[in-house]
Amino acid sequence: MTEFNLGTYRRDITISSPEAKHQFDQGLIWLYGYNHEAAADCFEKARQLDPDCGMAHWGVAHAIGPNYNKPWEFFEPEERVETLKRAHRAIESALALRDAVTPLEAALIDALAHRFPTDPGIEDYGPWNDSFSDSMRKVYADHKDDLDVACIFAEALMNRTPWLLWDLPRGQPAEGASTAEAQAVLETAIDTLPGAWDHPGLLHMYIHLMEMSPTPEKALRHGDRLLELVPDSGHLLHMATHIDVLCGDYQNVVSRNRRAAEVDKKYEAVAGGENFYTVYRVHNVHFEAYGAMFLGQPEKALAASEELMRMLPDNVIRFFPDLFESFYGKKIHVMVRFGMWQEILDEPFPGDRELYSYTTAAMHQARAVALANLGRMAEARAERDVAVQARKDVPESRLVFNNTAENVLMIGEAMMDGEIDFKSGDREGGLAHLRRSVELDDSLIYDEPWGWMQPTRHALGALLMEDGRFDEAEAVYRADLGLDNTLARACQHPRNIWSLHGLHECLVRRGEKTEALHIKLQLDQAAARATVPIHASCYCRSKAQAA
Repeated sequence: MTEFNLGTYRRDITISSPEAKHQFDQGLIWLYGYNHEAAADCFEKARQLDPDCGMAHWGVAHAIGPNYNKPWEFFEPEERVETLKRAHRAIESALALRDAVTPLEAALIDALAHRFPTDPGIEDYGPWNDSFSDSMRKVYADHKDDLDVACIFAEALMNRTPWLLWDLPRGQPAEGASTAEAQAVLETAIDTLPGAWDHPGLLHMYIHLMEMSPTPEKALRHGDRLLELVPDSGHLLHMATHIDVLCGDYQNVVSRNRRAAEVDKKYEAVAGGENFYTVYRVHNVHFEAYGAMFLGQPEKALAASEELMRMLPDNVIRFFPDLFESFYGKKIHVMVRFGMWQEILDEPFPGDRELYSYTTAAMHQARAVALANLGRMAEARAERDVAVQARKDVPESRLVFNNTAENVLMIGEAMMDGEIDFKSGDREGGLAHLRRSVELDDSLIYDEPWGWMQPTRHALGALLMEDGRFDEAEAVYRADLGLDNTLARACQHPRNIWSLHGLHECLVRRGEKTEALHIKLQLDQAAARATVPIHASCYCRSKAQAA
């Protein structure tokens, strides 16, 4: 039997069996590390070992329910039916033990009963999410000094509007979200309660809360601390990078996600890939590729994207194609990032194009871009028509995590049209398409990594410079780097080598010496880690012009 090192955090509960207590504690940490399937297994073992433990039954129901990354809408209809049956059985067992547990445990059990509807056919689960958060508010009012209560209450508030906690353009809590209340709960607990900095759930929730905010750096220390707490939870080792990437620390993004991916191989060896936790395992590797792209390290980005393909064979993708398949197709985005035009044309398509529909559409878009940059315009336009049809063939249910595949591919389509038109001589038309791609990119629902892997401003800025429009290009690069107030924090990419190069060139061209010197210092630091020469913000800029 494989044992996992899940750190030292424990909770005192009413329980008679030491082994059942061990299983409960393991389940609680898996719960906070978002491995809900492993958590449910541990809680199930705990209640088998001690059927009179009310909190073990509570744990089963809590673990199998919805969460921040798997709301009710992600449950298949049959899964929803079975989940509700199992949850109600567990809650009924827990409620039957109310008189044998502490008042706080009874309150937690009572609150959880408000989380699950009886009718699996309902379409709007919002009232049930609200009811659970309202019930947990009452528990919290009586037990504000309890770390787990604070964590569970804050998560319940966040689960009302997962990934929609902040209004990105305004930098304010989103209308209708409980963001401010969740922030107050988490900050009060972390700043005032003993042991809070050893609680993986509180730190995890705070990172998710602050990553969309205008001040994600407030969670830097929380991510650093989380790295030390739960050695065998890959997701918790990874979570710091949600903040690292927003603060421009791409080296940490690569190294910490590599570490998380290695740790998660231990769970993969036990559970395989046909489970929801696979989304977290591939998320680490996707993030590693993303960070390497910003560092200018193609070999690491390509290796990570090829590892994604290994992790996602047909049988795993078929387990949840709407969510898993888009991860398979990240390699083609890496290849575009590094201008691997001929390699893109040589890259084989997946055998089952219907199963790999997002990947197929993205590859056709990349092929059109590659052909345009190779000067093969007739072929590029023909490929463009194929790419448009391939995008239309992607099922509406397909996702690139928080965004629909359709919305993400429309960004690629605008970029494809922009490069084809620009390279064909219609520079004004091409730039108009690229400006549109920027608008589409900025309008995506928040996600980390961002739904479109290469910032669209990098291509727009490069071709603006090729057209001699250096003032507009400078503004584009400033926005991407977060050096003005035009772009939401979540859409910025501070200190990335691509925009630093573009901005520095713009400053030099207009004779701005002081700021150019400061930017050059940052550019030199970034270039020291890049493994390829960076001559422009995008390889779509002609070599002669970039030189």
